[in-house]
Amino acid sequence: MNFNNVSFEAAFGTFQQLCESTVPEVCFSGRSNVGKSSIINKTLGRKSLARVSTKPGKTVTVNFYKLDGLRLVDLPGYGYAKVDFKERQRWAELMEGYFKSERNIPLVFQLIDARHKPSDFDLSMLDFLSQMDIPYVIILTKCDKLNKSEFNARMQSIYDDLGDLATDVTIIPTSAQNGMGCEQIRDIISQIHDSIGG
Repeated sequence: MNFNNVSFEAAFGTFQQLCESTVPEVCFSGRSNVGKSSIINKTLGRKSLARVSTKPGKTVTVNFYKLDGLRLVDLPGYGYAKVDFKERQRWAELMEGYFKSERNIPLVFQLIDARHKPSDFDLSMLDFLSQMDIPYVIILTKCDKLNKSEFNARMQSIYDDLGDLATDVTIIPTSAQNGMGCEQIRDIISQIHDSIGG
C-alpha cells in the first residue's frame, strides 16, 4: 500500500461529534507524552502530520487520518495528572463512546514508554481492550534512550509486567529517532489493508 497517500481528515472532541465509521480504523493509544504523534509521523515518513508537543496532555481530540481504504486514529493521551476533573470526564466519555459505538476497529497499537514499567493506566487500557475483544499490538517507545543492558532487561521484564495481557501479543520496540520498529508497524498496517481487500 502507498503510505504517501495519508492525509489528515478530521478531529473530534466529543463522542457526539464523531464521524461515521465507514472504513476500518487502526488506532494508536497511550498515555500523555508516550510519543504517539512522533511514532505516527516516523512510521508514515512525515515530519508534522500528527502534531507533536512538548506538553503532556496536548492531544485532547480523536484525530482521524485517511490512508488507502482505512483510517489511522490518534487517540487522546491519558494519565496526565494536571488535567482537571471535568477534562478527565470528557476524555472518559469520548473514549468509552468511541470504543463502544460498534466502530470497525481491527487493531489498536498500544504505546508504552520503554523506560518505565507499564502504568496502572496502561494496564487498565489493555484490560479494557481485552474485555472488548479488540486485538492490540504493544509498541514500546523511546527505546533509543536505553543503553544495551537496560534495553535487554526491559525486553525480558515486559512480559512479567504485563502478565496475561501479553499472552500471544506482538511487542514491538521502537524509536521515533532512528526508526526502529517502524517498518514492522507499516507491515502490520499493510496486512490489515490487504485483508480487507484495500
